[in-house]
Amino acid sequence: MRESLAKKIAWISLISNVLLTLGKIIIGIYGKSDAVFADGIHSAADVFASVIVLLVIKISNKPADQEHPYGHGKAEVIVSGIVGILLLFVSFYVVYEGIMGFFHPIVIPSLLAVLVAVISYGAKLLLYRSSLRVAKQHKSKAIEAIAFDHKADIAASIAAAIGVALSIIGQRLHISPLLYGDKLASIFVAYLIFKIAKEMLTEAFDILLERNINTDTLNDYITVISEFEQVRRIDRIRAREHGHYVLVDLRISIDHYKTIKEGHDLAKAIKEKLKLKYDNIEEVLIHLNPYFPKE
Repeated sequence: MRESLAKKIAWISLISNVLLTLGKIIIGIYGKSDAVFADGIHSAADVFASVIVLLVIKISNKPADQEHPYGHGKAEVIVSGIVGILLLFVSFYVVYEGIMGFFHPIVIPSLLAVLVAVISYGAKLLLYRSSLRVAKQHKSKAIEAIAFDHKADIAASIAAAIGVALSIIGQRLHISPLLYGDKLASIFVAYLIFKIAKEMLTEAFDILLERNINTDTLNDYITVISEFEQVRRIDRIRAREHGHYVLVDLRISIDHYKTIKEGHDLAKAIKEKLKLKYDNIEEVLIHLNPYFPKE
């Protein structure tokens, strides 16, 4: 179910991005709009991202095996990082082209460029909301990466539409500063792309470097574990994201006279309760320490 839904989202994203890419690049060139053209370049990056996601979804949903005992969830994180790097380079290219535009004669974009930007905004808003909803429901980093791409396009399309409109208004009202609206919009689009790329890369590196999950979530886990009276002390708790699921490492102290079976049954009960309450927890590794009252 999770894999088929992710593929469906990726295919919808791919087809829509191909159409938007062609439309924005062609209209950007013939409509003489740097901002719309830059938005089209970003959509081209989205096409590449969608293709990668389609290739990796099957891998990330494979169960754990002997060579990968913790599963294949990080495959999605790697994809997210690749998309982030791609967007980073796209942002550098777009800002370079925008700045260079100030050193050439100003060419006013056509009204058609505004129309394309507005259509792109509507399509991307719909795609972003649907993709993000599915990503949260199924905790998929790959689909989340697609959603973030759509989010960047939303703001980029708005900026492009405003920039083109300002340039046209500047020409008709003979307001010289407004003539540069399209160039400024393309630079702003580059900034938005850079911001999204930074967010994606930061999250991907945090997961790949196995950064501990946020304190609030850990405290929630501690609350659940503390409900077991046999747990005398929580010595250590760690948890890390592994793509779309979480792995928990736990050390607890129980009375030193407890039998191995009693310790095993307690560990099993804790694991089952955590996994029941948090459906994204894939594994809970529990180490038992002996507890002595004098400590």
